[in-house]
Amino acid sequence: MVAKYQAVFAEPPRHIPTPTATDAPLLGNGDLGVAVGGSGAELCYWIAKNDFWKLRSRYDGSGVRMFGTLRLVAPALRGASYRVEQDFQSAVTSATFGVGAVVLRVRSWVAATANILVVELQATGAPLKVSVELAPGTSDDSDSSAGRDGDLLWVRRGFARGVDIPVVAACVLRVVGASGSEYVVEPGRPVRVVLAMASSFEAPDCRRHAETLLTGHMERLDRLWQEHAAWWGRFWGQSEVAIGDPVIEQRYYLSQYVMGSASRNRDFPPSIFGTWITTDSPAWFGDYHLNYNHQAPYYGLYSSNHIEQADPADAVCLAFMERGEWYARNLQGCRGIYYPVGIGPKGIETTRANPPHIPWITDGQGVFHGQKSNAAYCAVNMAMRWYHTYDRVYAQRVYPFVRAVADFWTDYLDWDGTRYVIANDSIHEGSGNDYNPLLSLGLVRMVFRLVLDISEALGVDDDCREAWQTILGHLSQFPTQVRNGKTVFRYSERGMDWCNSNTLGLQHIFPAGEIGLDSPPDLLAIARNMLEAMPRWRDTNGMSSIYPAAVRIGWDPQSILRELRTMIEAIGLPNGYIRNNPHGIENCSIVPATLNEMLCMGHERVLRVFRVWPWQQDARFRNLRVPGAFLVSAELHEGKVAPIAIVSEQGQPCTVENPWNGADVQVWRDGKAAEKVEGSRFCLPTHPGEQLRLEPVSSR
Repeated sequence: MVAKYQAVFAEPPRHIPTPTATDAPLLGNGDLGVAVGGSGAELCYWIAKNDFWKLRSRYDGSGVRMFGTLRLVAPALRGASYRVEQDFQSAVTSATFGVGAVVLRVRSWVAATANILVVELQATGAPLKVSVELAPGTSDDSDSSAGRDGDLLWVRRGFARGVDIPVVAACVLRVVGASGSEYVVEPGRPVRVVLAMASSFEAPDCRRHAETLLTGHMERLDRLWQEHAAWWGRFWGQSEVAIGDPVIEQRYYLSQYVMGSASRNRDFPPSIFGTWITTDSPAWFGDYHLNYNHQAPYYGLYSSNHIEQADPADAVCLAFMERGEWYARNLQGCRGIYYPVGIGPKGIETTRANPPHIPWITDGQGVFHGQKSNAAYCAVNMAMRWYHTYDRVYAQRVYPFVRAVADFWTDYLDWDGTRYVIANDSIHEGSGNDYNPLLSLGLVRMVFRLVLDISEALGVDDDCREAWQTILGHLSQFPTQVRNGKTVFRYSERGMDWCNSNTLGLQHIFPAGEIGLDSPPDLLAIARNMLEAMPRWRDTNGMSSIYPAAVRIGWDPQSILRELRTMIEAIGLPNGYIRNNPHGIENCSIVPATLNEMLCMGHERVLRVFRVWPWQQDARFRNLRVPGAFLVSAELHEGKVAPIAIVSEQGQPCTVENPWNGADVQVWRDGKAAEKVEGSRFCLPTHPGEQLRLEPVSSR
């Protein structure tokens, strides 16, 4: 499927450099990122790396940084035509620039298995003079240097003064197929520009490390290409969907391409704008914003079976625990952890006010906006990862964090004589001392379910479960109100009642997951009324929640697909970002998370194939991952569901909603006919690695 689709850019990007999300073509390997700006006469590669930060815990002057630029200058192409195509399957960006009969074709790729950028130049019509310029960023108070050693260009940039953790990075470059400071690209004789990058987190002498990396691959670029193609082949082989709608399908695979290019460094996840930082002054410091922006890019990766791209999300949350414990103890008098709105990697806090002091948004030293829920929001991704994989090694890694969040809320919650309540907790940034805010009620429920499940799976904290279960069973219900004659949710029981922007009124449904098709009918009706009252299909904040939330509550599937398609056509940028939205990668989850839920929902530990899907529209999917650690494949054709294939990774019981109108179902186990089951819903025991096939009895 992915081979059908590309991203096409018909004009040079307008927003590069930019402090927010760029509209440029994007390349990357999950650590090294390149945004392609400029025109044929001056093609500019903006170079960044997930671990290149100015690391100091301070409100101003910290954050992720661009590294530098690689410029290819060809004066003869001034005024040239412009066309760039990105092939998702191979992760190659091809550009064509022409003036009359003179054409330059540029083929660029960031190697999937090494921090190397390869740019291949081919001329037709006449020779072209091209100069290559490699330069570090120069703003801010970085230490930068550049030079030439023979045929090798190098640049070095770092932050050592006034920081908590020094950071240095280096790029080295060689040209293959030409010599001199200005290269002539002859027709029929391609020239390759090869750049390698390394940081001090990889080696103390990062320049020498980059040189070694470059030298080791210069004579084996063909092998590097084969490794690159094999990696992307494995990536695309992890799952697949097909729905017969080229607009939505293209966006599905484009979103996966962006996340495959952005997220693989286990200690340094991509920042709010992804790996593609083009300035030293990114908005919000380019940090990890914890009141949804950091979590959202990963929502669709778990169900798409791209676990490697999802795992980096947790690293920064775990690294901040010591400071979070300080805040909980000193600002709230609680055990556990209490997180501010913005953090960086390695325990760095980008929003610590020391100085300047910002009284209106500062609680103690950190910026919290009055919100108590940031650490609980971090647990969203941990819950998704745990339930989709039941990976005990992963559970052991994140359990201390989950337990710490539960400890905080155990202490922070108030008992009013009949129920547990949440006081003085803003649902929106700075919305005041809200009482029982809707989002926090959803996130806290999710946290206590998660801590109960993981503690039981790991066999730890038996003595705590009764107290946790008591809190879960007596937590305040979601507040409601009547608007336009219908009962909907109220943003808080006392305090903010409504907001005309953002999707916080739906985030207890998704991603918190506290309402679904098995919820009580009256609660489900309120949730549907809420979506009708706030149809924010194109909201600049939280658009990653509204579409999956609509699926979770059984909204009309044709309406969901229609809104999804018109949104993509109206505001979807060719590079996968959203037009006029200052944020970056968070919206890469919209289409994958929505489509996967529509095709194969596993919420509430019930497998529902095509449950929220227009049955007159053919569709198929392969290896979608659902809670319970199941990989599922199925097809809908002419209104009929073909046999369903299920792989049970962890041997969990599998509850299935019968998609064959209650017909008896034949179960096949590891290729052999086994039991027959009946009913609208049935539960199948499984063992680790078992392959199941389900088909209606009448199909044979």
